Amino acid sequence: MKKLAMILLVLFVAAGFIFAGGSKEKGPIKIGVAGPQSGDLASYGIPTAKAAQIVVDDVNKAGGVLGRKIELIVEDDVCKPEVATNIASKLVGDGVVGVIGHICSGATKAALGTYNESKIPVISPSATNPALTQSGEYPNFFRTIASDDAQARTEVDFALDKLGLTKIAVLHDKGDYGKGLAEFAKKFLEADSRATVVLFEGITPGAVDYSAVINKIKNSGAQAVIFGGYHPEASKIVSQMKKRKMDVVFISDDGVKDDTFIKVAGKYAEGVYASGPKDTSGNPAAQAAIKEYEDKFGDKPGPFYLNAVAATEALINAIKVAGSTDYDAVTKALRSSFVETPLGKIKFDKRGDALGVGFAMYHVENGKYVELK
Repeated sequence: MKKLAMILLVLFVAAGFIFAGGSKEKGPIKIGVAGPQSGDLASYGIPTAKAAQIVVDDVNKAGGVLGRKIELIVEDDVCKPEVATNIASKLVGDGVVGVIGHICSGATKAALGTYNESKIPVISPSATNPALTQSGEYPNFFRTIASDDAQARTEVDFALDKLGLTKIAVLHDKGDYGKGLAEFAKKFLEADSRATVVLFEGITPGAVDYSAVINKIKNSGAQAVIFGGYHPEASKIVSQMKKRKMDVVFISDDGVKDDTFIKVAGKYAEGVYASGPKDTSGNPAAQAAIKEYEDKFGDKPGPFYLNAVAATEALINAIKVAGSTDYDAVTKALRSSFVETPLGKIKFDKRGDALGVGFAMYHVENGKYVELK
């Protein structure tokens, strides 16, 4: 009798475990979205949150994935590393199975260790620091944008081959993103016999007056500045240089290729060059995604919107292909299964970089960024 009771108890406990596991699998699939939703860089993070919401709404309307609805949890890291670490812990605690974000490279790097320990895949539409994929430290990290070495190469080739410039000052904002990009630009320039780096300097983000570094640029005889950083500092430097009638070409990155830069710098933005993701607006999937955004929100999508759509679609597709939210199965699917996105048909290489994406150069003309062919 005791033996029968023990067998029944074991069967009851086992059934309880099975039931608990099954009920968990029947709940919503939680996906986190992390990036700046407030502050100076919110114009980069808000389009990503909206992109993820559009994709998830469409998937849920079609019945979800694996018979389950998707639930988005959006968090604001203000693009600050110290905030991003707390956000990562919160999202892990909330039970997310994947994260779209973060946006800024410094914040992304700060958060990745927490996600990695918890076996959570992360796909950023914008974090371009090369070490995030090239170091091998974060096997859980993927991105739908090319890295800063490719971006710096694009800028340097443009400055030397297209504009014929030879004396170049390289500035950066001392952050993971800006400094990393500037160091690659310096490296590529120094390896080319045509070019001379006449100044390499870090600036203080948030400063009001950049006259000290502008004096150095003027005294260096620079024909151009290549700047690694974001639009708040770029708009001040450009405006202050042009107010002093300095005839110096300003070349920057996708941290500056944002309409907010043009709005802040105003007339002084004219003529500025910036690298950014290649324009894929001719892609039918991109056209559909842009129209859906415009119909839903009544305005134009901001920077990294299409990259964020692609990131969200890639993560959901990987869950579908894997047949579960299991980390190993999902990350394997991300590296092995192509998915159609507004960026084209993509999958990720073994490092986590998306195959088939790249950068182009843009020029501010009549208050708008125009891609240069």
